[in-house]
Amino acid sequence: MKIISYLFSTIFGIVFLLILLIFHPLQWIGLKFGYNSHKNVVDFMNWCLVKALLILGNTVHFTKHAPIPKNASIIFAANHQSLFDIPPMIWYLRKHHPKFVSKIELGKGIPSVSFNLKHGGAALIDRKDPAQALRELENYGKRIHDNQWSAAIFPEGTRSRNGVPKKFSVNGLKMIIKYNPEAYIVPISINNSWKVYRYGKFPLGMFNRITLETHEPIPLKGADIDQVLKDTEAAIKKHINP
Repeated sequence: MKIISYLFSTIFGIVFLLILLIFHPLQWIGLKFGYNSHKNVVDFMNWCLVKALLILGNTVHFTKHAPIPKNASIIFAANHQSLFDIPPMIWYLRKHHPKFVSKIELGKGIPSVSFNLKHGGAALIDRKDPAQALRELENYGKRIHDNQWSAAIFPEGTRSRNGVPKKFSVNGLKMIIKYNPEAYIVPISINNSWKVYRYGKFPLGMFNRITLETHEPIPLKGADIDQVLKDTEAAIKKHINP
């Protein structure tokens, strides 16, 4: 299987890069016509990235276990296993306008990805500068509230290399909640995307069934926030199968 993967990983890598290069100028054009045009370009790009995984025989399956409230800000909190957690979240949750919390290093140098992070409403935080991270999360929380967008955050902070979830850090979540006290938290459990990188960056893993499951939304209004965060972490980890 690993030997075969060298060939298909090469093909996938070329297609992946072409998608990013093609959609970079399309994003720029879309942004000139306003937020919705840019968002539509980004959504379609991520659909292409999800479908590109089929080159490796990897499939993506999204399950929504309960309705997600409409016309309300949502905080999507998920475990983090790989780069390929993100395109499915953007595509399948596109009606909720998810905006990600990302490390500042990704805000430059990557075709399409960096452009979207800088111009699409994401938060770019410097992990080495707590003051900057605090200010950025504050402004991000306000943007989510004012635009009725949704926040998307990986409380682990870094990816799990083997599917076993790491300890959650709730400081970022609390800052987002501070400016979105009437939002809902929707826990998301992601399985098997780490297997795409089971051999490292090259070759890539093949024939994996990547799943994303959203769970019962948890209202924040009037709730004990510490308990909500514990319940969120428990809901996510209960459905992870490393």
